[in-house]
Amino acid sequence: MNMPENYFVRIVKMEFQKDKIDSFLVNFEIVKDKIRNTKGCKRLELYRDKHNTNTFFTYSYWETENDLNTYRNSDLFKTVWAKTKPLFNAKPLAWSVDKLVVLD
Repeated sequence: MNMPENYFVRIVKMEFQKDKIDSFLVNFEIVKDKIRNTKGCKRLELYRDKHNTNTFFTYSYWETENDLNTYRNSDLFKTVWAKTKPLFNAKPLAWSVDKLVVLD
């Protein structure tokens, strides 16, 4: 899928307690479509580190930074975060990035 180059991209790195990974994955399965269907969210991806299997990354693509902030202030985000936060074994890290080069 080719994404327009001007989408706002948010990357979040999350490290989970090993015995909490299944809980995270079950909850993500439940909420992923709700997140993806949030106004302004154009794509949602989940990655798992091949070697540190308790480390996950989400990449979300938004029409605008304001759309992301609206989601982050929503009841949906508060519910998702309340279930996800206790599962971490390290503080999550997040980056907002600009895409500079795309080669297809």
